[in-house]
Amino acid sequence: MNKREIEDQITFLKADYIRIQGDLDKLEANGANVQNAEKQLDRMEKELKDLKQQLAKAK
Repeated sequence: MNKREIEDQITFLKADYIRIQGDLDKLEANGANVQNAEKQLDRMEKELKDLKQQLAKAK
């Protein structure tokens, strides 16, 4: 991936992360199971970390 593609992927993941976090808040408020949403957020955090490392190397 080039620098621009990495930045675009980071932007997409951040937006998706915010959406899932909002969904998680709603699930928690209703007493629903939040494990899947938490796992998704953990996976996304790791992916963001990897992408940021790739971006640092691309500069």
